[in-house]
Amino acid sequence: MTRLQALNPETTTGKTKELFNAVQSKLGAVPNMMRTMGNSDAVLEGYLNLSGALSKGKLGGKIGELIALTVGQSNDCHYCVAAHTYIGEKLLKTDIVTIEAARLGKSEDAKTQAILQFAKTLVDKSGRVADQDVTAAKDAGVTDAEIAEIVAHVALNVLTNYFNNTANTVLDFPAVATV
Repeated sequence: MTRLQALNPETTTGKTKELFNAVQSKLGAVPNMMRTMGNSDAVLEGYLNLSGALSKGKLGGKIGELIALTVGQSNDCHYCVAAHTYIGEKLLKTDIVTIEAARLGKSEDAKTQAILQFAKTLVDKSGRVADQDVTAAKDAGVTDAEIAEIVAHVALNVLTNYFNNTANTVLDFPAVATV
C-alpha cells in the first residue's frame, strides 16, 4: 500500500502543475514517482534539475542508467530497478544481459566495470570511500570529472530509492524479477 499520495496532473496547480507539464511534454506521461514527488515542488524541481544536468554530463545517458541500476539494486528499490530496466532496454536499447550485470555492479567493459564498482562502493560505504577505491577507478581510466559525476549520480539515485521506498510508490513500469 502506498504511503504518500501520487498527485493527479490534471488537478494540480502552481509550480507543481508547471513541473508536471514539463515532464508530460518531455516524456509523454508523468510517472508515479514524479507525481508523488510533486507533493513538494521543491523535491520534484530539485530531482528534475539534477537529473537534467547529469544527462548533459561526461558519463552520458547509458552509463547513468547503469549506475541507477547498480544503486537501485543495492538499495532494494523495486520501483527504480523496474523503471531503469525499462528505460535502459526500451529507450536506450541496452541488452538485458548488460542490464542484469549492472544491477550487480558488473560490466564486461573494464572502464564501465570500474564506474559501477565505484558507485556500488559509494553506496556500500555511505560515501566514505578509501584512497584505493578512488585509485582503482582512476587506474581504469575514470577521470576526476567522471568520478564527480558518479558521486552525483549515486546521490540522485539514493534520493529516488529512499523516496520510493518511503512512499511505497505504485509501480507503473513492468515489474522486474530480483537477481
